[in-house]
Amino acid sequence: MKSREQEYKEIFVAEALEYFDALNRLISDLEKRPQDDQVLAEIFRMLHNLKANAKAIGYLQISDVSHKLETAFSLIRNKELSFSDEVVTVLFEGVDLLGELIHNIDNESYGEPDPVLLRNLDIIVDNLSDSTIELAKVQRYNTSKNLSLSELVYIQIKKLDHLLNLVGELVIDRDRIVSISRELDNSELKSVSSHLNRITEDLQYSIMDARLVSIGSLFNKFPRIVRDIANAEKKEVDMVMEGYDIQIDRNILQIITDSLLHLVRNAITHGIEKPEIRAKKNKPRNGNLSLIARNDRENVLIQLTDDGKGIDLVQVRRAIAERQMLPESAVANLPDSEALSYLFEPGFSLAKQVTEFSGRGVGLDVVKNAVDSIGGRIRIDSEKGKGTTFTLQLPTSIAVKGALLFEVDEIFYAIPLLHTEQVVAIEIDELHEIGGVLVADIFGETTTVVYLNELLNVKEQEMRLGDKSRLKGLVQNIIIVSYNNRKLGIIVDKLYRQQDIVVKPLSKPLDAVDLYGGVTLLGSGKVCLVLDVPAITRYFISRRQVMAGELNI
Repeated sequence: MKSREQEYKEIFVAEALEYFDALNRLISDLEKRPQDDQVLAEIFRMLHNLKANAKAIGYLQISDVSHKLETAFSLIRNKELSFSDEVVTVLFEGVDLLGELIHNIDNESYGEPDPVLLRNLDIIVDNLSDSTIELAKVQRYNTSKNLSLSELVYIQIKKLDHLLNLVGELVIDRDRIVSISRELDNSELKSVSSHLNRITEDLQYSIMDARLVSIGSLFNKFPRIVRDIANAEKKEVDMVMEGYDIQIDRNILQIITDSLLHLVRNAITHGIEKPEIRAKKNKPRNGNLSLIARNDRENVLIQLTDDGKGIDLVQVRRAIAERQMLPESAVANLPDSEALSYLFEPGFSLAKQVTEFSGRGVGLDVVKNAVDSIGGRIRIDSEKGKGTTFTLQLPTSIAVKGALLFEVDEIFYAIPLLHTEQVVAIEIDELHEIGGVLVADIFGETTTVVYLNELLNVKEQEMRLGDKSRLKGLVQNIIIVSYNNRKLGIIVDKLYRQQDIVVKPLSKPLDAVDLYGGVTLLGSGKVCLVLDVPAITRYFISRRQVMAGELNI
């Protein structure tokens, strides 16, 4: 994996070479039309950008030459220097020197720039060309130098998206061909399908790799944002960031940008206290905010931690009851993790004041929806008086998802592994009906269990989710899924295997069914529906809340 410095250098060189080619063209145009202010302004802009970029990344020679040329064109723009043939020659030589410096960035044997050429540039910059000082002759570079092109190309994201979709179709057909070759048991077909399998896999991961960007491209924006919000809130905040080099799909990074900004704002406005309050609590006057990214197997973890006042769970439980999300008796028995999960419900906000940055009713549900849309997960950990941590678990790519395949009522389904906690098999006697639903003690934790066949195939008014008589067999296969700090057991008929799948969106009218997140084709050619775990969990929890409310009445 490339380092951040190497990636920045490649981007700089590619952009600098584009500037170099454009400057040669524009100066030639200006030579023909010296009164064209638009061309002159474009030259000036390019040199200014090149100077700033080179200085920022540490290439001071390029920055110095760009500065001299920028000054010369500034004098020409202000009519303080005539655009004579002699001046044009020196300017072209200066641009050639820029090209030479750019091409020799990695050449340790490259010496110092031609001092005669630099002297000529100084004469131009000091506006001495009309004096008795004579401009020295310098050998032109372009007459003997081979032409070269940049090794980097810029590709529009939509073109990569289209290419990735085509690769997804290819992967589906590959799986089908591999399956057919096994069924026919033809050695030659097996050999060809095996080679196709390897080539397709290499192509798939090459395209996925081309879409990866460093997460530092987003992290670099936050120091200024934190400063501005802290100043507006009259707070003092120190920020620490780690994991700049972690790679993630560009589309995923784009989707979570606003979500991460929302969490940072919340941490400063709601979490970190003002300096005088922190001093009374024996805390440092400066609040601490850390933004850390790291790899976790095939996922990327982003943790945002503050050392502020934390979340008051008593206040959260009170708000849940006041908004009638749960009966008071049920709220009292909620585990802390599940109580915190209600912060992600629409319209749920504990903010008492409206500021420029928060308290306008746009709650954490927006963040949750964004993370859900890419198949990610988010978790809150908080301790009153100590601080809060938000953990985002994100897939590296949205093109291919690991999934668990199973069967219900002779139909194939898949659940993304990101939401799958574990798979267990328990006897039917270990399932108990409580409040109209089934529950089971799974590894010492009471977990609500739902029969997926009943949930998918029975009309809502006829559902009996707590009726064990509808189950088939003495032993039940249960997939434990997790969403928003809540666990749910799903009873399935048959379990198959884990497999990487390419998820395609459903066509109308099936796209209106919330319980399905997409569809894929298996190697056998059979259609496999991909379940939307967040939608199923939300539906079941809302149904349970309605039933609990009816029982409470």
